[in-house]
Amino acid sequence: QVRLIESGGGLVQAGGSLRLSCAASGGTFSRYAMGWFRQAPGKEREVVAAISWSVTTYYADSVKGRFTISRDGAKNTVYLQMNSLKPEDTAVYYCALDPTYYSRSRPPPSSMDEYDYWGQGTQVTVSS
Repeated sequence: QVRLIESGGGLVQAGGSLRLSCAASGGTFSRYAMGWFRQAPGKEREVVAAISWSVTTYYADSVKGRFTISRDGAKNTVYLQMNSLKPEDTAVYYCALDPTYYSRSRPPPSSMDEYDYWGQGTQVTVSS
């Protein structure tokens, strides 16, 4: 059974940094994409960033230049380094896994529909 466990959320002041982690277990992942999504109160869930097995990446415009996604294939773990945080970044952040993403050169998917497995989420709160 595939499980995704997020960690690293918390409360931070505007301008601060947080690092989220998502560890995947319960399967063997060789061709895959992993993504971070977020959902603020009263808003729809939206993509933040994604990374493929071949280390192609995708970033939402709202986080480009501030957030960095990375992965450790040996640990089946993906990270989201969030710098220069803003109050509008406040949301529950979810990790997601597409276990059958085969493209070597294309950016990973940004649509929620492409991801089969989801974590429980971790709260990120940025105070002004």
